[in-house]
Formats: sequence, structure tokens, C-alpha cells
Amino acid sequence: MEPIELADRLGRWSAGRGPLYLLLAGRVRALIEDGELAPDTPLPPDRALAAALAVGRGTVVAAYDLLSAEGRVVRRQGSGTRVAGSPVVARPATTRSPAFLHLLEPDADVIALACAAPQAPPPEVVDAYRAALPRLAELDGDIGYHPSGIPLLRTAIAERYRARGVPTGPERILVTGGGQHALSLLARALLRPGDRVLVETPTYPGALEAFRDAAAIPVARPIGLGAISGAALAYVVATHHNPTGAVLPPLARRALVESAARAGVPLLDDEVLAELTFPGTDSPPAPLAAFGDEVVSIGSLSKILWGGLRIGWIRAPAALIARLSRLRAVHDLGGNIPAQLAAAALLPDLDRLRNRITRDRKDSHDLLVTELAARLPEWDVPRVTGGQTLWIRLPHGDGTSFAQRALRHGVAILPGCGLDPSGGHADHIRISFVAAPHTLREAARRLAEAWQAYDPPLRPTPGPPPLAV
Repeated sequence: MEPIELADRLGRWSAGRGPLYLLLAGRVRALIEDGELAPDTPLPPDRALAAALAVGRGTVVAAYDLLSAEGRVVRRQGSGTRVAGSPVVARPATTRSPAFLHLLEPDADVIALACAAPQAPPPEVVDAYRAALPRLAELDGDIGYHPSGIPLLRTAIAERYRARGVPTGPERILVTGGGQHALSLLARALLRPGDRVLVETPTYPGALEAFRDAAAIPVARPIGLGAISGAALAYVVATHHNPTGAVLPPLARRALVESAARAGVPLLDDEVLAELTFPGTDSPPAPLAAFGDEVVSIGSLSKILWGGLRIGWIRAPAALIARLSRLRAVHDLGGNIPAQLAAAALLPDLDRLRNRITRDRKDSHDLLVTELAARLPEWDVPRVTGGQTLWIRLPHGDGTSFAQRALRHGVAILPGCGLDPSGGHADHIRISFVAAPHTLREAARRLAEAWQAYDPPLRPTPGPPPLAV
């Protein structure tokens, strides 16, 4: 492809905030994903494209290198740069997280402990859909497009926040298609290419994927983040942190909210796991929004009840909710109305359901910890007080190569480096304990076999390229 031809296709690529190489990479990425740059298309040499775009060669080199690390282009000495040659090669460009790739390529012979979510709907979910049918039949004069969510559900979610000591009206609630959808909407609304996002290390890999999709730069901070400054957004999992299970103490919560307010940085509290506290343990502190009304909160029913119930929400100032609603209207006009009616029927009884589900979750946690202790006594497996994952440091080797070995033995787990934007925690793995007892016992047996057969490489196996660029 001639440099001038690519320059024409790029259009106003440099319009936006952030380093030029990120803006350029973002526009080329979009052309590849939209099919305008077909697989195996040769791209202009660094110097030629730089001249056509009137930028330094280093800008083009950095953009090409970033796209190469993502799997979108292939660079070879002597043969130049080409668009990745097949959809299989290009797939990691959409997501590099093994948690998502295991969803895209399920294997019936593999025990999936990489993605943590209930594996079947409880009977109450089925009953809620039945209860929603009469309400659905009664709808009249409603075309079903509600970008903010149906009023019935928005009101029910707002009431749940009020019961937790966080005054909230329905105008401050946006219903989403789950927690991941909420993250993606917020990333699109609040971030521009090159923006810095403060994240804990380790953290939820889906959040890193959403921030990466917005071409933002995750900046690794300790769990709890500490002092806030110099960023476009701060993201924290304050209760039952994913993946460690940590719970941020009340004083640290207040200090974090006040620090974000002083710095003028939006603070995003991911509460998807907040209600999964095991019975017999202390109740978690008040949500971050109780310490500051400007905190943006995310919630979801998917981790409490069932992953297939794609109902989540955002609680935020009314002006931001209105902005997010307009953004959502552009993409899909609104969510699934029957699912929202079912969710509205479930929320009044959610505390009772949660109490039963967390008892089962604690039993699963205790079973897996016990099984691993018996079969793998050399592993350090810290217990948690809620949530759904174990964060395990391996006594030797690295998480990426062991995850590959475990997969060959029929268990999918997550290597730690994929949860760290700096590429650290290479010696850790994340394992979900959300599965039936017989499945967890079999998973522990397979993991023990994998560990016995594991021969660590002389050098750590590289994981995905760090998301901080």
C-alpha cells in the first residue's frame, strides 16, 4: 500500500488527546477491525508513512510496535510490516485475556476455573422470568427502547442503594448488560487515547481490557490505590478484591474518596463482588459511595445469581448517567426488557437468595482449599472471606507456563501476569472456586497431576505484553 493511500484512509487520525503514536495505532487498529485493511496487506515503511503524515519516524515505529505486540500486524526484518495474516492471528487484538478466550473457545473436556461465575441459574431466576411474562404481556405503547433501563428496575436498584446507606434516586442509575458492559461504557465516556488510569495490581483483567480498548494507559498501584493524582480515572475493587479477596478498611475508604475528590479524579468502585461475603465473617464496610456522593459504582447480578442474566448497573451523578445513556443509545438503544423485568422481580428477595448462595460459595471455597492443601501442600493458598477466586503464589516456576501445563491436564486457570498492567506477578495464578463439589475435587486432582509433571522453563514464559505502554 502506498503511504499516501494509507494516509487518506487514516483521515483525521491525530484528532484527540494523548501521544501521537497511540492515536495512530488506534486508527490503524480500527481500519483492521473494520476490514478496510485486509489480512496480509503490506503497510508502508516507517519512514515513508512518517513523511506522508508529517510526523517523526519514531511515532510510526512506536505505533507499529504496539500493533505488533497486540497481534494485529507482523513485522519482519527485510520484509516490512503487514496486517496479521489470518483472523486466528489477529484474534488477540480483540482480547488478550485468557479469561475471555476460554469463553470464546469452550472445551467440554476442560474444567473452566479461569472465568468465575455461577454455572447454572438458580430456580429463582427461572421463576422470575415466569413472573415477568404477565408484565410483558401488559406492556402497551412501549416500543421497548430504554437506553437507561426500565423505570421499574432503576427504582428497585436505587432503593437497594438507599438501604445500604447511600441516598440514590432512579435518575442516578443506568442499567447495563452486566458489569463488563458497564466498564466498557464508562471507559468510552471518560477516557481518551493516552489517558492514565490508576488501577490496583493485581486487578480484574476485564477492566484492563476495557481500558486498553479505549487506548488508555493503566498505571499500577498497590491494592487500595493510595493517594490519587495525575490520572483521568481511578479504578478500585474495594470489597472482595478480584483476585486477592482483600477488603479495604473503612478509614482507607474514606481517605481514598477524599484523595480522589481533592485531585478531581473520577473514582470508580467495582462492587460486582461486594455482596458475596461469606456467612460467619464480618460484614464489609460501607460502600465507597457512602463516603463521597461523586463516586461511580458498578454492580451486577451476574456473579451473585448467574452469568447468563446479563443485568448490571452504574450508579453515578445524574449528569454522567444522562451522558452514558446517550452513548448507549448510539450503540444498542437499550437492554433486554424481559431480563430487566425478571431482575426487578428478583431484587426484593435478593438478600435471602444471597445468604443461601454465599453459604454454598463458602462451602466450595473451603472444599477447594482443603483439597489443594492435601494434594499440593507446598502451595501457599490464602483463604478469603468472600468473592469467588483464590490468588496463589507458586513455589517455583511461573504462572503462564504452569497454566499451559494445567490446560493440557484439563483445567483452565489464569496466570497472574495477565492481571497486572506492569506484567508483574508472574509467579501467581488465579483459580475460581465457583463450581460443583465433584468438579472442584476433580480439578484439584488434575492440578496436582499437572504440578507433578510441570518442568519450569529456565526463563519465565512471557505472558501478554503489559497493558501499560
